[in-house]
Amino acid sequence: MKVYYDQDADLKYIRNCRVAVLGYGSQGHAHACNLHDSGVSVVVGLRPESASAGAAGQAGLKVLSVPEAVAQADLVMMLIPDENQEQVYREQVLPSIRKAATLGFAHGFNIHYEQIEPRQDLDVIMVAPKGPGHLVRSTFQEGKGVPALVAVHQDCSGKALGLALAYASAIGAGRSGVIHTSFREETETDLFGEQAVLCGGLTALIQAGFETLVEAGYAPEMAYFECLHELKLIIDLIYEGGLANMRYSISNTAEYGDLTRGPRVIGEPSRQAMRRILQDVQDGTFAREFVLENRAGRPVMKARRRQSREHELERIGQQLREMMPWIGAQRLVKTPQQ
Repeated sequence: MKVYYDQDADLKYIRNCRVAVLGYGSQGHAHACNLHDSGVSVVVGLRPESASAGAAGQAGLKVLSVPEAVAQADLVMMLIPDENQEQVYREQVLPSIRKAATLGFAHGFNIHYEQIEPRQDLDVIMVAPKGPGHLVRSTFQEGKGVPALVAVHQDCSGKALGLALAYASAIGAGRSGVIHTSFREETETDLFGEQAVLCGGLTALIQAGFETLVEAGYAPEMAYFECLHELKLIIDLIYEGGLANMRYSISNTAEYGDLTRGPRVIGEPSRQAMRRILQDVQDGTFAREFVLENRAGRPVMKARRRQSREHELERIGQQLREMMPWIGAQRLVKTPQQ
């Protein structure tokens, strides 16, 4: 595994570029603002009716329509949601992108699963920060950075990797480390991690633990604190120094319960489920399901979102967080309900 840092990146590659960042959501706003602060010429491409245009303008960024932004760019970064990229590429990017320009992504989904087939004269790169955009921005402003992955899918110019590394450095990733990988490896590991551990596995575990305690007659407030609220302490300790660091910090009682009872929860049936999830990612089953879900208007996703919002865990959590106003004062993001 090759890891690069700021000293390995030649910023002339990116400072000689005109960059169009398409989208101004979580990743889009972070990339555009960090590039701007690093002295890169950057514009933001948005729909004419986009609600994000005002925020981008207030950040000192030039906002254009997507075709206008693409037409003047040497590097076009596709930072709109995965489910919208194929149509935007086909209808607005492909007719306008310059010959021998570079097409960039922060996730390999549409390239790996062949939703987008880039024009053959284009360099195609990926710069994928390993964290949400709000952290990419806030850590950059603190003089730090979120690690990133880089990959090259097409290298017509012979300079694609150099540009990817320079871009990664300009958004702050070179401060913490940039790993060279492939579109396939990034896509498949990212989807598996989200589904089996970071999002799907974790949220299902929290909810199941909460329900188990409540069904056994314990107060939902107690269940919330034990199965969700205290999770931040544990995660912070793991983030800081790994599993051993967390186990050193907790009580012997907690550590013994961790080591002897954890494998009962995540045992062979869970591992078999993880293997099936990975297989769905590898063979394209999940990608096809996700594409069809979006074409149908996301009925499953909308129903599951509604069910989750209405769960007792969320109602109790909202009440208990009001006891701790500092949590809201230090929010990284605001949801539509706030």
